[in-house]
Amino acid sequence: MGADEPDRGAERRGISRQDFLRGAIVLAAAPLFRPIPVSAATPSNASLEVSEIAPGVFVHQGRYELQSPENRGDMANASFVVGADAVAVIDTLGSAIIGRELRTAIRGVTDKPIRYVINTHMHPDHVFGNAAFKDDSPAFVANRKLARGLGSRADRYLAINKQMLGPDAFAGIEIVLPTVAVENTLTLELGGRNLVLETQRTAHTDNDLTIIDTATDTLFLGDLLFSVHVPTLDGSIRGWLALIDDLEKRKVARVVPGHGPAAMEWPGALLPEQRYLAELAADVSKLIKEGKTLEDAVKTAGFEERDAWKLFDQYHVRNVTAAFAELEWE
Repeated sequence: MGADEPDRGAERRGISRQDFLRGAIVLAAAPLFRPIPVSAATPSNASLEVSEIAPGVFVHQGRYELQSPENRGDMANASFVVGADAVAVIDTLGSAIIGRELRTAIRGVTDKPIRYVINTHMHPDHVFGNAAFKDDSPAFVANRKLARGLGSRADRYLAINKQMLGPDAFAGIEIVLPTVAVENTLTLELGGRNLVLETQRTAHTDNDLTIIDTATDTLFLGDLLFSVHVPTLDGSIRGWLALIDDLEKRKVARVVPGHGPAAMEWPGALLPEQRYLAELAADVSKLIKEGKTLEDAVKTAGFEERDAWKLFDQYHVRNVTAAFAELEWE
């Protein structure tokens, strides 16, 4: 069965396509492990829970929500890896306040120095917590293209997030650009374990970065992998689908998505996202060939996926618009 084809067998068995998609999401999103929760009290008396998904690998699972004063920018997954000598943080959430809570959770696990803060891409829900780690004097590490992309959108990102988060949750946010730019690959050493960082082709964005912890074969994909939360397109739909084809050939023990469970099985975790993107691309391409307009496309393309994803209504039309702009030139 192709990635963009419905399960006809399921339909013959009396299962609707919507029910099939919901089932696929549930199976793909099933946790790979029984997490060991670690809660750390913060100065605001809030708590941030992290789960140890493999020895020395901890993940905080964000909410399936838009940023708001209530969630304070806690909408994405953030991780940290503890070596014998140092710690690396992978993404820092969507505000300085929630970033400080992540830092407190790290300190609840280890007092080893935070040597690296790695950003998987430029979006605010993954980088606006960077300011919380400035006093640790880490290297801020990212794809070489991130500084340009984040710098060019800084004013807009700050204005939008100030409005959505409100003044209290927005307090302390600042743009922290990388101090180490990854050209192709880079290995970071934490003492007894290495993290291998790789830049990727334009897909979710033009500055995506993946990280693998070689000690546990854990692959951190950032927003190259969405689960439950509808994927969001800010790069190339063709590039993303091609990258998925490449990524699914990798042999890893587990993956950490940018949005979704703390850890997932591989490569099954990719299937719902691959289906969504392939169906969106096929629908938009068909409409373009029929001479339809963008206005037509945003009303119909990919809407059979609506029941399979959270936040579909908030992001899908934007995805259709981005896909149409790219595919109309093919």
